Amino acid sequence: MTGQVARAAHSAVRDRNVSAATLALCAALALSACSSSEGNDEAADKSPTVAQSPTPTASADPRETAKKEATAAYGAYWQEMEKLYADPTGKSAQLDQYAASAALKNAQADAKRAHDGGNIIIGNVTIANSTVTKADTTGRIPNVTLSNCLDISKWETVDATTKKPTDLPDNRLLKYLIVSTVEKYPEGWRVTRDEPQGKSC
Repeated sequence: MTGQVARAAHSAVRDRNVSAATLALCAALALSACSSSEGNDEAADKSPTVAQSPTPTASADPRETAKKEATAAYGAYWQEMEKLYADPTGKSAQLDQYAASAALKNAQADAKRAHDGGNIIIGNVTIANSTVTKADTTGRIPNVTLSNCLDISKWETVDATTKKPTDLPDNRLLKYLIVSTVEKYPEGWRVTRDEPQGKSC
C-alpha cells in the first residue's frame, strides 16, 4: 500500500511539473505574441505620423522653389529639342510642353529649315554652369532668367538619308553662352526666350 501511495504521489508531482512547464511555455508564447502585437501597433501608430508630417516644399522659399523648377524645365526643354531636330517629321517631340512664345516659334522654324534641307541633328546637348540671374515670383507671370553654357560639340548635323555628317563652318561656336527666360504658365514652366550671346564659354 505504501508503494502505491508513493507511486501516486510521484505521478501527481510529475503531472504538476508537466502542467507547470506547459503553463510557462504558454505564458512565454503569450508574452511573445503580445510583444509582437505591440510592435505592430507601434509601427501602425508611427506610419500615419510619418505620412502626415509636413513636406519640406511646404515651407520652402518660393523663389528657391521657382529657381529649381525653372532650371528643371529648361533641361527638359533641351531634351525635347534633341527629339525635334532628330526627327524629320518633327512629330516625336512635344516641345510645346516646355516652350512657348518666341522660343517655341524659333525652334520649330529652325528645325523645319534643317529638315527641309534634308538634314537632321543627332546626339546630345550638354548644359553646364547653369546660373539663375533673376527670379521674380511676385509678378503676374512668375519668371526666372537663366544663364547657361551650352555645349553642342556632340550634337551633329547629318544627312537625313545617308546619316553622313554635313559640312559646317569650322569656326562655329560649339560651346557658347545662352541666356534664357522661363515663365510659369497655368500648365507649368515654359521657356519663352532662348538667346545665344555669341560668346564662347
